[in-house]
Amino acid sequence: MFSNPVTAYWTDAWQRSVLYLDVMRRRGAQYEEQAALSAPHVLDYDAELVCDGRRLERPVNYLLAHITPPPGVVIDQGKRPFVVVDPRAGHGPGIGGFKADSEIGVAMKAGHPCYFIGFLPEPVPGQTIEDIVHAEATFLEKVIARHPDADGKPCVIGNCQAGWAVMMLAALRPELFGPIIIAGTPLSYWAGVEGQYPMRYSGGLLGGSWLTALTGDLGAGKFDGAWLVQNFENQNPANTLWSKQYNLYSKVDTEAERYLGFERWWGGHVMLNAEEMQFIVDELFVGNKLAAGEIRTSDGTAVDLRNIRSPILVFCSKGDNITPPQQALGWILDLYDSVDEIRSVGQTIVYTVHEKIGHLGIFVSAGVARKEHDEFASNIDLIDVLPPGLYEAVLEPVGDAIDRPELVNGQWIMRCEARTLDDIRALGGNDIEDEHRFAAAARLSEINLANYRVLAQPAIQAAVTPQFAEMSRHLHPLRLSYEMFGPRNPMMAWVENAADYVRKNRRPVASDNPLLSIQEKLSEQIVDGLESWRILSERLAEETFRAVYGSTPLQTALGIDPNSSRPPRKAPKSLLSGALLKTRVAALKAKIAEGGLLEGLARSMVYVGMARGSADERGFEAIRRIRRSQPAASQLTLAEFKALVREQYFMLLIDEAAALAAIPSLLPPDADERRKAFDMLREVLESSGALDGEAAERLDRVAAFFDIAKSDPESAALVKAAGGKPVRVPTHPGRREGAPH
Repeated sequence: MFSNPVTAYWTDAWQRSVLYLDVMRRRGAQYEEQAALSAPHVLDYDAELVCDGRRLERPVNYLLAHITPPPGVVIDQGKRPFVVVDPRAGHGPGIGGFKADSEIGVAMKAGHPCYFIGFLPEPVPGQTIEDIVHAEATFLEKVIARHPDADGKPCVIGNCQAGWAVMMLAALRPELFGPIIIAGTPLSYWAGVEGQYPMRYSGGLLGGSWLTALTGDLGAGKFDGAWLVQNFENQNPANTLWSKQYNLYSKVDTEAERYLGFERWWGGHVMLNAEEMQFIVDELFVGNKLAAGEIRTSDGTAVDLRNIRSPILVFCSKGDNITPPQQALGWILDLYDSVDEIRSVGQTIVYTVHEKIGHLGIFVSAGVARKEHDEFASNIDLIDVLPPGLYEAVLEPVGDAIDRPELVNGQWIMRCEARTLDDIRALGGNDIEDEHRFAAAARLSEINLANYRVLAQPAIQAAVTPQFAEMSRHLHPLRLSYEMFGPRNPMMAWVENAADYVRKNRRPVASDNPLLSIQEKLSEQIVDGLESWRILSERLAEETFRAVYGSTPLQTALGIDPNSSRPPRKAPKSLLSGALLKTRVAALKAKIAEGGLLEGLARSMVYVGMARGSADERGFEAIRRIRRSQPAASQLTLAEFKALVREQYFMLLIDEAAALAAIPSLLPPDADERRKAFDMLREVLESSGALDGEAAERLDRVAAFFDIAKSDPESAALVKAAGGKPVRVPTHPGRREGAPH
């Protein structure tokens, strides 16, 4: 080592520069290798092609693949399959299975068969978003057919932009889905908080979607995904222009492989048909029509997210500036006026909000995979049998203070706590003035697009040739950043040999070198400067948007009533849904006294659980064990068990007094059988800890129901007269009143 700190530092700096250039050289070569593949991806697993979307009646460039389990991973064919759908947002496919600790990895670890829906770099000419939705329906049909003995329909994970496509399909074909997990998915595109998340202003500041049409025309009918990637990078200039590269330079001895692994995906730019991208921008980004039920298929069918019958799990983060919590959860407020309305359509929505993870970290971070995704995969059946309503998934570490730890799998315990729409509103969102501003931007976008199509589009389409479009793609700044360091650049020919020499003679600088400290301080100042620039530009963008589109004359000219108190995109109510609900209520009322022990146990469990306001995996594990040990219960499939629980829940909502009064008639006449059944019920209810308050009172009341023989008219009358208040009756001779078994 050099004794002179200046010499030591500059020797290290020169060596780091050579090694950094070598990583850039490898990055460029990797980029060209990926681009040369017919089906590039970054999956960390072997996969078997199941269905090629190009061979469907409505061909698309999507593929369905079965993931081959790695050695040592045991798959239970009785468990529901998981299907991971990757986002086509400018990058190539595979991010959902990018690492062993990934969505695919944790699902297979939990014993589930796994499938992957990816895509090819080039779209099929003429394919549309609707064609892709139909193709994904075919893929799910094939997955279901391959697993006839699975205990439930597939769990489908939609990452980022794949999430809204999955939700559209689930609204059109709800029978194909088990639980749906949407991670980092924007569904309410206008939503946000003042002073944050400026990406939502982009469409309005650019004058709407006419620029999307122009870009598609300059691409000869194709939209280059590199522009989408560029848009992501523009959101964090400090990272894009400095931190990402400096982190590699400063840790070049250890960081190269991780950097190259990520760049293999980040630089895999793909194409979309211009029509596809226009639909995304017009209908979703600028128009914000999905949550409002205003998107229709080619045959006129409305895409109404209220038609989804599967549980929906929403995973979002406060640290995500691409899809903040308001955009991930605001659709709930657009569709529903209360939690009772969510329940009335039989929908279960579970959400969790991470405090700081960024957008890509939601489905790339190993830490997130080992925690949130691991818990969702391990407890997907718990979520599938939750009564309809709105819940927040709360994760806490397993410790000595946790009751019944033997019922918990892994290091975390997931608890689903009941929430209301006020909890969603508390995250922040638009006021009515903001809604009018975005509605004005959407209307202006329609006008500008119409003008572009009449005045400029014919001439541009006639002038642009496929050769010009291909040349323009290669000149895109992001593509150039890879190609200029690639093997075709003769200026890089010396780097590989120089890097080999440096590695053999490497002399890292000491960590206490004063010049290294100066370097770190300088880096921090550069980051701070770029962050200040970002904050200033975002504030300017927001203030410009608010000033322009908040103008009363402009809103009036565009047909927006600035004095209206109704949100412009509130989803309309369906009269047919109301009529069907009344019919369903009448049918359930007629069945309140029907059933046997299973119905009585389920009704009692739900009744007590409603007072607790939460459910966690320990309770479901106890149910699972009881279900395996009881012949009658084990004959039910998970779907049948779920339907049973939901039916009993609805009966309690419709007429609690009548539903409770009917419990004794559902139980067996034998006192020993009733006591055994109640012991099982109590084991489930107390698996998460001792009951207290109203939940304990309800359990006491249920204990009374289980001890009343059907032949005892006086006691039966006492139960019927309870009218929803706790009743304490002697359970056994010599035992105090109301004491649980």
